[in-house]
Amino acid sequence: MSKQYTKEFKEDAARYYLEHKDLGLMVCAKNLGVSRTALSAWVKESKSNNGEVPTRGSGNYQSDEAKENARLRKELRDAQDALEILKKAISILGN
Repeated sequence: MSKQYTKEFKEDAARYYLEHKDLGLMVCAKNLGVSRTALSAWVKESKSNNGEVPTRGSGNYQSDEAKENARLRKELRDAQDALEILKKAISILGN
């Protein structure tokens, strides 16, 4: 599973690279402990969004209720998947 970085970290990382271009992308990424491709993407997004790096995921919910709703929807989806697997197992073992 990939590591999740905060919006602030991504913006700081992009700013770090832009301030230390003489080091190169690979060295900056290594200094920050991130992949070259991730840093490159953050820099590109930062340049096109006035220094901001838009993020998605758990940090982008408009409220705690929206975050809780997303968590519950995922939990329901997982439970429904497990139920389908159990139904298939029962039908296989029942024959």
